Amino acid sequence: MPSPLQPLARRAAAGGLITAGLLAAGLLAAAVVPRLQAASAKDLPDPAVVETSAGGSTATATAVLAGGCFWGMEAVFEHVKGVTEVVTGYAGGPAATADYEQVSNGNTGHAEGIRITYDPAKVSYGQLLKVFFAVAHDPTELNRQGPDVGSQYRSAIFPADPEQRRVATAYIVQLNRSGVFPQPIATTVETWRGFTPAEAYHQDFVARNPTHPYVVFHDKPKVARLEAEFPGLYR
Repeated sequence: MPSPLQPLARRAAAGGLITAGLLAAGLLAAAVVPRLQAASAKDLPDPAVVETSAGGSTATATAVLAGGCFWGMEAVFEHVKGVTEVVTGYAGGPAATADYEQVSNGNTGHAEGIRITYDPAKVSYGQLLKVFFAVAHDPTELNRQGPDVGSQYRSAIFPADPEQRRVATAYIVQLNRSGVFPQPIATTVETWRGFTPAEAYHQDFVARNPTHPYVVFHDKPKVARLEAEFPGLYR
């Protein structure tokens, strides 16, 4: 079933269906679902398998990741040094169904995700994955993130090439073996089927709506954790 926050907090921002004041009065608190304690970045090992062409002659590279509502994911990676652009959007399903209303039904195959453009000479794909697993979301939750429920909120990596697939797959195995998470990692490494940017009102949502109840409760703490646990990568 859809998350109670979806038709309230999220569509309220998109279409003005209800006011943020109603959420603040108690609807947000009622929708909160307990989640596992996230692992600390200091406990996560660096990826043992790294990309062999990091830097190279490529000025920029792209990474597509999904981990719950794309608002918070976007906000986190916009604060990572070496990242030049983050776009929210849809990945994993056909282009014909890549719009918010259809994806929200949870039956399109899409996940809400982000496309990260970055300078591999300044930040590696492996470092992006470490941020992804440590602070951007909880990788042990299956087909949900906190109050958001459905396959569209799954934890997934969409490698752009065999090199990214090799690094991502090896890192998941490494993290599971390390035992830093209390449950097995649910993140899937999926086939690249393209990426469709989300509607304009979803872009830079956290930066444009800093007092939105969902942003305050779910997204800003992730950015704060990035700053606290990755001071060398935070900007």
